[in-house]
Amino acid sequence: MKIIGIDIGTTSISMVLIDWEKRELLASRTIHHQSFLEGKEPGEKIQDPEKIWRLVKETLDELICQQGQPEAIGLTGQMHGILYVDGRGEAVTPLYTWQDERGLRPLEEGKSSVDILREATGSAAAGYGLVTHLYLQKTGQIPGQAKRIAGISDYVAMKLCGLTEPAIGMDMAASWGGFQLEAGEFCREKLTQTGMDLSYLPRVEKEQFLVGKTREGIPVMGAIGDNQASFLGAVEDVYDTVLINVGTGSQISFVSRNYVEGDGTIELRPCMKDGYLLAGSSLCGGRAYALLEQFYREVTGNRQESCYETMYRDAETFLQEQGMEQAWKVRTTFSGTRKDPGQTGEISGITVKNFHPGAMTVGVIRGILEELYQQYESMCRLTGRRAGRLAGSGNGLRQNPLMQKMAEELFQLKLEIPRYREEAACGAAFCAGKLL
Repeated sequence: MKIIGIDIGTTSISMVLIDWEKRELLASRTIHHQSFLEGKEPGEKIQDPEKIWRLVKETLDELICQQGQPEAIGLTGQMHGILYVDGRGEAVTPLYTWQDERGLRPLEEGKSSVDILREATGSAAAGYGLVTHLYLQKTGQIPGQAKRIAGISDYVAMKLCGLTEPAIGMDMAASWGGFQLEAGEFCREKLTQTGMDLSYLPRVEKEQFLVGKTREGIPVMGAIGDNQASFLGAVEDVYDTVLINVGTGSQISFVSRNYVEGDGTIELRPCMKDGYLLAGSSLCGGRAYALLEQFYREVTGNRQESCYETMYRDAETFLQEQGMEQAWKVRTTFSGTRKDPGQTGEISGITVKNFHPGAMTVGVIRGILEELYQQYESMCRLTGRRAGRLAGSGNGLRQNPLMQKMAEELFQLKLEIPRYREEAACGAAFCAGKLL
């Protein structure tokens, strides 16, 4: 049985064709959609949903033409973000992404939409869909023709099936904030108290579902969150594995069979019928390593050529000569945290002996991993158990053997790298096959 999985990420679209029974990758495509638009307000982070849809459709048509028609299509993609559609199911706004920071801007009585929703529901952060929705509503920026909210993957699913109304799964809905996991629905009464217009909310499906069929009769699965899809596509033992992902951002994921209350830094997300996914996110994460590379370029005056090889060589040399304990202590919260957006990064532990570029590079790598490890320790306290296996994904980790080695030392587990790079797209395809 051949299944296509589609992952609509923040910067790229990944598409895979898998043999579902054999769990083998038959074909893959990855394209950078370059859909960011220039915002009109400080902190506005928006993308062109029509450009994303066109690229998905063109790539899908090409893959089907070359490989034949699949038995189903699975979808996943960036979470938290929203766009508005009209009564015909057409996008009437940009996609307001998970990076949008306007939810932190003061509104009435000096409170931001993050403050308002956090007080009402206890679950809110900049970039969450309902935070953005409340901000847009209170600043009069929702178009008159807008009827419903959708995530970008839900929008693409709707377009593939020729529908006019979006429907979303619990994992996507929960990523918008203001959601009751145990009840499987939005906190409508509490949200109403904030003055939010709830008429824009789409129908929420409590289990994985089929949205409909394409014009050619191919079943299309309702989109699942990219965190859940990446986990399911990357690990072999879902109950005994902790997954770290280092890309532009960084995430750590661990399954809990039971409902547990998060501690403010850990989110509990729907994942499977008999389990939840505990997720911790670092807002800077892998980007911290990219920022260090930019720093290297500025210092050396080399603005064109990559400095990653130099950084890696400096770090290896430092570890060989002085060891891990002599590296700088770097806290890589350069973009703040979900709980405290105003938090900054820190560098300490600098001495005359370790004043070397390699000590800084090792410190940044260690800082990225330690932020994830601290979240893992919180997960262990919440669940009362520890993982027996460690898996790692994301290009930031895959392309850095030194980071892989340091992750093994920190977690005291052997690191398993998934066979295929397109973990989220594969996870979406695996889930779609289970629905047939």
